[in-house]
Amino acid sequence: MVVNYSDQDILKADKSIYLAGPTPKDADFIISWRKMACKLLEDKGFDGVVYVPEHSDWKNKYIYDEQVSWEMEALGRASIIVFWIPNKYPDKLGYATNAEFGYWLKNGNILYGRDKCSKKTKYLDWLYELEYNIKPFDNMEDLLDEAINKVNNNDFKFIKKM
Repeated sequence: MVVNYSDQDILKADKSIYLAGPTPKDADFIISWRKMACKLLEDKGFDGVVYVPEHSDWKNKYIYDEQVSWEMEALGRASIIVFWIPNKYPDKLGYATNAEFGYWLKNGNILYGRDKCSKKTKYLDWLYELEYNIKPFDNMEDLLDEAINKVNNNDFKFIKKM
């Protein structure tokens, strides 16, 4: 597995997962959920590229235009986009994530999950169920297992209702 951070050039890959969701604003005090996701993907033997829209040192010191340009390109290249939204009011509302979710929802290669105790995700849940005809995942490990399965089986455009 290769982790491709937003302070690096974007890698091209046949198999890739983009980890979409809220980024902690204070990296000195809040550990990014993406660290655990990367560890789980590595432990599960994922052998593709994982796009992480954070710097390799896990610090928030990006230039806005460069960051969002990197994110848009990596999102467009990803085999699958995994949204994990660990919203816990009021510290992780994920306003940008909500917009990103809506922007990519009809792409057909989204998997979405959130903590059981997440707040303010009812509309995202409803949209995901409407578009993909499945319930959101409420366990990160199950979400990542499904992502690996979809990527390994070239099943990128899935579940989409006709």
